[in-house]
Amino acid sequence: MNLLAQATGSGRTLTFTLFLLMVAATLVITVWARRHTRDATDFHSGGRGFKPWQNGFAIASDYMSAASFLGIAGTIALFGYDGFLYSIGFLVAWLVALLLVAELLRNSGRFTMADVLSFRMRQRPVRTAAAISTMSVSIFYLLAQMVGAGALIALLLGIKEGQTFLGMNADVAANVGIVLVGLLMIVYVALGGMKGTTWVQIVQACVLLGGAALLAIMVLVEYNFNLSNLLGSAADASGAGSAFLEPGLRYGTEVPGDAIATMWSKLDLLSLGLALVLGTAGLPHILIRFYTVPDSKAARKSVNWGIGLIGTFYLLTLVLGFGAAAMVGAEAITAQNPAGNTAAPQLAEVAGEGLGGSATGSIMLAIIASAAFAAILSTVAGLVIASSSSLAHDLYNSVIRRGTATDREEVIFAKVAAIGVGAIAIVLALFAQSLNVAFLVALAFAVAASANLPTLLLSLFWKRFNTAGAVAGIYGGLIAAIGLVIFSPVVSSTPNSLLGEGVDIAWFPMSNPGLVSIPLGLICAVVGTLMSSESQPQRFATLQVRALTGAGSERAVEH
Repeated sequence: MNLLAQATGSGRTLTFTLFLLMVAATLVITVWARRHTRDATDFHSGGRGFKPWQNGFAIASDYMSAASFLGIAGTIALFGYDGFLYSIGFLVAWLVALLLVAELLRNSGRFTMADVLSFRMRQRPVRTAAAISTMSVSIFYLLAQMVGAGALIALLLGIKEGQTFLGMNADVAANVGIVLVGLLMIVYVALGGMKGTTWVQIVQACVLLGGAALLAIMVLVEYNFNLSNLLGSAADASGAGSAFLEPGLRYGTEVPGDAIATMWSKLDLLSLGLALVLGTAGLPHILIRFYTVPDSKAARKSVNWGIGLIGTFYLLTLVLGFGAAAMVGAEAITAQNPAGNTAAPQLAEVAGEGLGGSATGSIMLAIIASAAFAAILSTVAGLVIASSSSLAHDLYNSVIRRGTATDREEVIFAKVAAIGVGAIAIVLALFAQSLNVAFLVALAFAVAASANLPTLLLSLFWKRFNTAGAVAGIYGGLIAAIGLVIFSPVVSSTPNSLLGEGVDIAWFPMSNPGLVSIPLGLICAVVGTLMSSESQPQRFATLQVRALTGAGSERAVEH
């Protein structure tokens, strides 16, 4: 018993040490960046001076979040093949961003997505709508990261049921973790701006990729680098047999004797895929990354870097997910966290113990837990700066101050907004800890694909598009996506819903609203446009020239 306590104590010490070193390093970067952040361009876009590989690592860091590392690994561990659908959808989505958005957006805007949407339209209504949409998407995404942080804390500290550490039980520790991550992300953004956030993301992308690669190699060593043996062991341990390696265990399931339920289940799978593939090109924290490079060519190259890094990472999640299923087991995973969010750290501990005993297990747990925190911190920082930049540049300067705010005033407001966004995320995350983090991100993708992407593409490619269409498209898609989520099994009627199964307002049968909300957002944008006589063909021609050549993209877009 003394040996066990000693091992647990040393593991905690090591984990704390690694975590504190990582936080200290990122805070040093943040302080350095603060000294080099002089105006709004530095704060919002890092001075547009990042190289493609640097921006590519930052893009990957934005994407390789807690949802990817914790949520997807956990979903694969519990549901096999169906869990890997998240990885496929997230990766394929980058083709849409690369082919339709990256270069045109970089050429057409200055700081935010609203710069493009409002270029040939009335500034105030469009920028207001864009800021509200950006906040909504960011909050959903932030919830996923914060919930992931809470799930990690109890495992990281080795707190079992009925035990405490520093006076905290597992639930209190999870709440403390959420608050801690929230405070750190506020510091990163308020002090370092985009420069600090980007360099933090570059460092943390390297940490996460290194940790995931190390763990994947350990799993493969256990199975002599034979993927067939790994998959077979995972299927045997799952209790589902060969069904674990086939579609239909979680999504698109066949419900015997109920054709209607089977239909909705299959439509829900289609809705999830549609949201994942189209959502990336509408995510605000991804879109603003295209403004941090010197030109559109660099934007395209940075996306290529991001695709390579992200693709490699998702191949690693496949090994981690099936490795957790085989070596940890679904029962142990769900006992620690019902949503499966701790599968990867649990796998690290088991794999380490298998190679070198409890000491190695503690070391691996510390490394993987720190890597997961790196993923969380980098992603939340990107989300907060996207939100604060939109609130400061679009809402405060362009709408409230009508473009008269100085750079200093805009940056001060952005820092205050970062504090407010962080506080909201902390409070909401405390009440959403029962949800799988990959699922929460899928909802953010649905909102982005419904509210942002249709209006962004129509603004770039449709000559007739106007203010009424942009506003109707953003609000229509936003209200449809969030409204359907509220009346879906995500919020009520199931044991893992926000309100629990004791409340049932779930008249919408699908968990992901994308299949309905994305077309509704597009229809609202088209109908709104046709109902208004506003038309500015000359400004559309100017926008086309700017989008294709980059001419004038450094200037403000107010008019």
